[in-house]
Amino acid sequence: MKKYALSLCLLVLSTSLVTSQSFAAGPAPCEDMLKDVRAAKATAKLNEADKAQVDQLEAKGVERCNADDDKRADEFFAQALKLLGK
Repeated sequence: MKKYALSLCLLVLSTSLVTSQSFAAGPAPCEDMLKDVRAAKATAKLNEADKAQVDQLEAKGVERCNADDDKRADEFFAQALKLLGK
């Protein structure tokens, strides 16, 4: 019985370690990247075409962020930041 209990404890421990590592390597919270985009927009000097593109990427990112799709939201925000020179 002790071997069974020890094996069960080791299984639970190893599963929780793998699970916590999986979540730790996930995408950055989209709200953090959105703050970065908005801060960069406040000081950026963009032409109208680039401004429109950044606004569109921000809107798409907010839509995905609201849908709890942080990975896709972060991709849109990263594209916006690139256009903003960040």
